[in-house]
Amino acid sequence: MDCDGERYRFNTAFSDVQVTYDVPYGNAINATGLSQALVVDIYQPVGDTETSRPLIIMAHGGFFIGGENDNADVISLCQDLARMGYVVGSITYRLGIDNFLDVSNAMIRSVWRGYHDGKASVRYFRKTVAEDGNPYGIDPDRILMGGVSAGAFIALHMAYVDEESEIPEQIDQSTPGMAGGLEGESGNPGYSSEILGVINIAGALKTADYLSEGDEPLVSVHGTDDETVPYGAGVILLSGFPVTDVEGSSIIHETAESLGLDHCFTTLDGAGHVAHAYDTEAYVATLSTISGAVSSWLCEDYASICEVYDYSTDLTEVASDGMELFQLYPNPTSKGNEITVTVSPEMAQSWSWQLLDVSGRVAKSGLATGSSIVLQANDLNSGTYVFRIPEHGKARRLVIH
Repeated sequence: MDCDGERYRFNTAFSDVQVTYDVPYGNAINATGLSQALVVDIYQPVGDTETSRPLIIMAHGGFFIGGENDNADVISLCQDLARMGYVVGSITYRLGIDNFLDVSNAMIRSVWRGYHDGKASVRYFRKTVAEDGNPYGIDPDRILMGGVSAGAFIALHMAYVDEESEIPEQIDQSTPGMAGGLEGESGNPGYSSEILGVINIAGALKTADYLSEGDEPLVSVHGTDDETVPYGAGVILLSGFPVTDVEGSSIIHETAESLGLDHCFTTLDGAGHVAHAYDTEAYVATLSTISGAVSSWLCEDYASICEVYDYSTDLTEVASDGMELFQLYPNPTSKGNEITVTVSPEMAQSWSWQLLDVSGRVAKSGLATGSSIVLQANDLNSGTYVFRIPEHGKARRLVIH
């Protein structure tokens, strides 16, 4: 079972990551009119025996002018997400502004090229399952699209621009590299480009009106002092020059809330653009927000987390620590069950205990005498907890389904 309490939520699930570089996934005409090969670097956890794993496709930032799929804004996220048990694909996509004298409309065309390339990457992975024997061990029904800055524009528009009537008027489908309607012509026709959810880091939509009831769930992280892509409604700036009006993450999530969509939003107070790429605290907030939200979409027994938590807790070490001093049973267990804790004779006179959730908060605590206590799980959410006896420095993992 892949939803074991650690996978998809802690980067200690696997210690090593292997990367397959520059795998071709498509080809398309770029902003200069030339044919461009599109490639993806594929990250997988080493030693994983699961063969049907969720896939996260990530698109880097760079204002559709520069950037690569091994940029600092994506590479650490790809590595840590793979350590959590995901397969992660970091894609290249077509870059370039085709008319700097009309940069506002040209930018919309740049987003549309990336939109088509992102859809081709989703189709590529489904094609590998159907035609190549699933070489990357993915679940074709659990594919998510994410991105940073420009890459987040791609992910957001891929999910929410889903009607032909929403294709921007600036898109002339008779222009090379622009044809193909919503699906485009970047490769792998005949397969679905549907995604399970969206990861948005410092991105925006042309308008949040693209969102509709029943749309894909969304998780976002955005700095309040972002001077490149506005946190709310505003203008994108390129080297200080206004490019086009957009609606940033705060407006998008206000709309998602009004529509009843499953969504999670972490605000980085006082942070600038793509703060996770240069600030450790912002990185922790970004990765834990993503993993907390996405893991709850994938695993019905996982309690929803939409906040910063300690994703580096080594639950394998915790699970074996204290074996000789105390036991928990049944473990794993289900909500509503009683959990018995027994301790060794040398601890039995008087001892305190704590039950911590994955964010490190105390869910229950108490002082006990004797060799055992009984905990009630009926008021606890499903998820992974740590039961510890502080004065002895010992802890064990408890999983509630």
